[in-house]
Amino acid sequence: MGGVEVSFFTSHMPASSQSSSLEIMESKKKIFLISLGCAKNLVDSENVLGLLKTNGFPLVSSVQEADVAIVNTCGFIQSAVEESIDTILEVAEKKRRGELEALFVMGCFVQRYGYKLLKEIPEVDGWLGTGQIHKILDILERGAKGPPSFLISRPTYLADHSVPRVLTTPFYTAYLKIAEGCSHRCSYCTIPRLRGPLRSRSLASLLIEAENMVGLGAREINLIAQDTTMYGRDLKGDVCLEDLLEKLIHIQGLRWIRMLYGHPQGISDRLLELVDGEERICPYLDIPFQHINEKILKAMGRRFNRETPWQLVERIRSKARQISLRTTVMVGFPGETDKIFDELYGFVKAAEFEHLGAFIFSPEQGTPAARFEDLVEERVAKERLEAIMRLQAEISRRKNQRMVGHRVSVLVEGVSPETDLLLKGRTATMAPDVDGQVLINKGEAVIGEITPVLIREAYTYDLVGEIT
Repeated sequence: MGGVEVSFFTSHMPASSQSSSLEIMESKKKIFLISLGCAKNLVDSENVLGLLKTNGFPLVSSVQEADVAIVNTCGFIQSAVEESIDTILEVAEKKRRGELEALFVMGCFVQRYGYKLLKEIPEVDGWLGTGQIHKILDILERGAKGPPSFLISRPTYLADHSVPRVLTTPFYTAYLKIAEGCSHRCSYCTIPRLRGPLRSRSLASLLIEAENMVGLGAREINLIAQDTTMYGRDLKGDVCLEDLLEKLIHIQGLRWIRMLYGHPQGISDRLLELVDGEERICPYLDIPFQHINEKILKAMGRRFNRETPWQLVERIRSKARQISLRTTVMVGFPGETDKIFDELYGFVKAAEFEHLGAFIFSPEQGTPAARFEDLVEERVAKERLEAIMRLQAEISRRKNQRMVGHRVSVLVEGVSPETDLLLKGRTATMAPDVDGQVLINKGEAVIGEITPVLIREAYTYDLVGEIT
């Protein structure tokens, strides 16, 4: 993750302790888990919490209540690395003051930096790479005794429906991780090294978990992977994302299915027909284009084949259903001249994306792009980022203003954190945590239900309406 729309989550869920014949450590320690990074990382955290809860560990809602803290880290780009380090050191200070008995760290940051962490942050009692998260009980068993535990290997692990999971999202929404890892070779990206190659879950496993989520009250399921459009390419037989969608729409009680993180080359006509024709599939596509210029895309390892990014946008916009588009673009990639940036700016202006995130190229150690020459000055890159985001703000404000007077379906999420005089919610074209919201200033609604809202006001990223 990176750039202007990075979201870091601190997710936890209280749970009462359960009796267990498995005695790990001298007694069951109270656990607090901090999850950093993206929704894919959050699902890993929920699996770890599930393993802990199943084995009798009390899960607490604050670090002050805990005996043991676990930090699930992000290490995708440098800003995420810094966030991980700051969080680890902050929690380590609590251990140094005697407020915690042990501290364990897991995730992408561990996978990226490996054994050097043992020396750099000695306060940590155990480390788990991305392919070892299911061994959390093993390092807890050792606790803070002896030298720190360190479990890291090439990531091959794939959690399925049989792995316990504690959902930390609100009951009405959940993330369904349909695959792990990535087999693309984008020149700037560390994900294949951190997460391993593409590993898709079976259709049967995904359907079981989705049905369980709906049974717990979920109205909305968000499909996630490093690239959701690659789902099934590694499985035996003819299995793909479209097959999964055709199965999911028949689950009783499931109202919204949203796809996140799709590669431009994976947007098939069949997929668009499903989005266009199936009411339960949200009219929303998250497609990180990264850039428009052919030279830059080739250097990124994302060169288009059958159609250009603009041709893909036109193909999506041609559908009868109005499909909202979210994208991500990168500025300041090596070799990006003023003329090339103008090309990107013009693309964003013409495409009029409903949602857009932008970030500055970060030369990540170990990636081919980190060795590229013809670098863009940091000052210039920041100016380009600001220009893109100013443009997007204008586009978003204009598109939102068109919504005034229209009635839209809103998933009610509860009271707004800004004031208890407003409810808040999202439309089917707003993904959780990354897009805008609908503020409701009149009417009553049940949290977790989808209800019609008449839009009365519009702002840059948010809408205001009333239940009539």
